[in-house]
Amino acid sequence: MANFVLVYTGGGMPATEAEGKKVMEAWGAWFGKLGDKVVDAGNPFAAHAKNVSNGGAVHDGAIGTPATGYSIVKADSLNAAVDFAKDCPVLESGGKITVYEVTPAM
Repeated sequence: MANFVLVYTGGGMPATEAEGKKVMEAWGAWFGKLGDKVVDAGNPFAAHAKNVSNGGAVHDGAIGTPATGYSIVKADSLNAAVDFAKDCPVLESGGKITVYEVTPAM
């Protein structure tokens, strides 16, 4: 099995406390369904980012579409990780997910 990073982009924040509770319950149910496949449930990212270029130049903002959060799961293949992602609650609020396989380098 390999680790895969699910990078979330977009999606919306709940408008009310009741909606927020419902969203958190959906995330809990999804993680519960994945069980021991969850390596790191992750967290949302703050809205502010900086990017660094060759030579150390620093600029405000993300490069490309800003990521809004992440999770790390283990799966037998990229396709299996994508299947896990298909049920992710972020999709219900208009978000999208990019799935990357982690290639151990060290």
